[in-house]
Amino acid sequence: MTKHTTYTSAGSGDTIVFLHGFCESTEVWDEFTKPLQKQFRVVALNLPGFGNNTSGIADYSMEGMADYVKEKLEELGIKKCILVGHSMGGYVGMAFAEKYSSMLSGLCLFHSSALPDTDEKKDNRNKTIEFVEKHGVEKFMQSFIEPLFYSENRERLKKEIALMKKIGTNTPKESVTGGLAAMRDRKDRTDVLAAAKYPFLFIFGKDDGAVPLDKALEQCHLPDNSMVYFLGQTGHMGMFERTYETRKALEKFAETIYG
Repeated sequence: MTKHTTYTSAGSGDTIVFLHGFCESTEVWDEFTKPLQKQFRVVALNLPGFGNNTSGIADYSMEGMADYVKEKLEELGIKKCILVGHSMGGYVGMAFAEKYSSMLSGLCLFHSSALPDTDEKKDNRNKTIEFVEKHGVEKFMQSFIEPLFYSENRERLKKEIALMKKIGTNTPKESVTGGLAAMRDRKDRTDVLAAAKYPFLFIFGKDDGAVPLDKALEQCHLPDNSMVYFLGQTGHMGMFERTYETRKALEKFAETIYG
């Protein structure tokens, strides 16, 4: 595996590109993607402001991050790929799909959504920004990470929760507040789903507080070609909570596209 401050790359063949979520990094994909590397070229990017990609970030918007993804793919010689976006990475993926659809062979929304924030969610983002400004990132991580996992999975996944807290705590305060504001202000991209000429894979946790089931059902039928996977007893972190099942779903999706 090639490790760089802004990306990791391993394997060869058709390309799958992974985008992490809010306050995450390429590390969340390290173990998950290993079996996929036997069949595909697997690239994971650190989005602007996160992981080790934290210097001189001027634009945290989903559109700005999508532009960054395009530049990085071009730099890595990737003309076309399947893009997999977890949570905020999916929001970036939808912005990328709107601007650079010709570079997509397929798109996976992995515990993510094309819908904008509700007014209630926007208020919560604003309160969280205030909390982080006042109390700092480490205090925020103490209450933010565990609820992303389904309650009955938390004991089993203590190591993964600790990893997530470590990654999150190392995220600069400006990236946390910038990311929260950018997610709050993102637009509705359900029209991008409806117009897509490439296949979609949706992976949803039935116990995901961040992407509730009714919101999942609102959008998964919109693309012409979509595969949908609902997972019971699963929160927002399927790559850890249901590693085998989510990876298999992604593998089948990629095989369907790439043959």
